[in-house]
Amino acid sequence: MAKNVNFRSIGPTTYLSPVPVVMLGCADPAKGIRPNLITVAWAGVVCSKPPMISVSIRKERYSHGIISETGEFTLNLTGEALCRATDFCGVKSGREVDKFAAMALTPIPAAGLTVAPAVAEAPAYLSCKVKRIIELGSHDLFLAEVVDVNIAEEYFTETGAINEEAMQLVGYVHGKYRALSDVLGFFGYSIASDEALERRGLKR
Repeated sequence: MAKNVNFRSIGPTTYLSPVPVVMLGCADPAKGIRPNLITVAWAGVVCSKPPMISVSIRKERYSHGIISETGEFTLNLTGEALCRATDFCGVKSGREVDKFAAMALTPIPAAGLTVAPAVAEAPAYLSCKVKRIIELGSHDLFLAEVVDVNIAEEYFTETGAINEEAMQLVGYVHGKYRALSDVLGFFGYSIASDEALERRGLKR
């Protein structure tokens, strides 16, 4: 017998949770625009070959014009240590505040890009080049190719695996920043052998 569940409608809205929360880095030194950060929660993977991501940004945002002009940006992953800075970069405008300076963050050159900075304190960053901008309504969708990914050395294990748990990554859940929980499984674990599960420290 099916479980009797009652649902309540909250109408058509963007209630997709959790989503990643990242700091998008951009700059345009040719126009005298200093390195800037904007917090983005509407980002996602759209293609694996070539690797591509999407970000949605309102037209009136300061960073919108910068990345529209330069065609590049970084996506900097955020751990718990960067949570306050991440929030600050989402509520303050780069037109008025040097966010890197205000949050004691360090802009560094991003691999594969010309002008967009990465955040030295981030556990990892993606270098992205804009391929297409699609007008949707309140937001424009930037489709970008990931030209390189860099991860801080401290997050590699002795075997060369990436230790995301050590990054203490943060997710965004309906207006709240949330710490990610313990590992519950891995891709394909529902049909994995007992030996494979044991290697990952999991049980059937």
